Amino acid sequence: MHRLAGLFAALAILCGSTPSPVSAQDKSLTVFAAASMKNALDDIDLAFTAKTGIKIVASYAASSALAKQIEQGAPADIFMSADTDWMDYAIAKKVINEPSRVNLLGNSIVLIAPKDSGIDKVTIGGGFDLAKLAGNGKIATGDVSAVPVGKYAKAALEKFGAWQAAEPKFAMAESVRAALTLVARGEAVLGIVYATDAKVEPGVKIVGTFPADSHPPIVYPVAAMTAAKTEAASYLAFLRSSAAKAIFEKYGFSFLVSPTT
Repeated sequence: MHRLAGLFAALAILCGSTPSPVSAQDKSLTVFAAASMKNALDDIDLAFTAKTGIKIVASYAASSALAKQIEQGAPADIFMSADTDWMDYAIAKKVINEPSRVNLLGNSIVLIAPKDSGIDKVTIGGGFDLAKLAGNGKIATGDVSAVPVGKYAKAALEKFGAWQAAEPKFAMAESVRAALTLVARGEAVLGIVYATDAKVEPGVKIVGTFPADSHPPIVYPVAAMTAAKTEAASYLAFLRSSAAKAIFEKYGFSFLVSPTT
């Protein structure tokens, strides 16, 4: 009996010294990213995990909502914003590791309509009358007071003198992807979204492109949190790689930095 008890004790010690599957689980990073980045970033995250074994848990929403969540203590490692204003906001709240910030991507905004719409080939410039074009229908974009795509859209329409008449027709969505869905479902006759969003939604078509000089430059900055895991540096480096550049460009983003590898 004593010998059996000793054997069990030895086995218990041996088993206790072996890492369990739980303690040996994969490392992970939490990424908060602008909604417009979802398709491209999902592909990039898969490539990063395949290369490093580090799992990415991504949360997509409007940059404004994500910045507020980060401010309130949400456990993110990386923040990717669709404009510089919300990154600046997060930096001011002392939650961003400022030296890690990189202005990574560019984009453009476009006017979209449902795929079967009779509206087609709109010239956007001086004299552009968006209100007349929409008729009795709604125009979808992100909330112009906070969501980056909405802010860009309002700036462009103000430049062309088209905002005041069109404003009552706007359906303000919580994110660019929500605005995209409204148009794809035919709940809005027109929408203003990023070119990259229109590219991944078969239910819409691009009917016009806003000139780049009609609004502030569309820049997507990325940075690590002040309390980010050490693996965040590897992820930021991968975002600047040639492999990431190829994926981003496939989805229509412009790459604003020189690829590292």
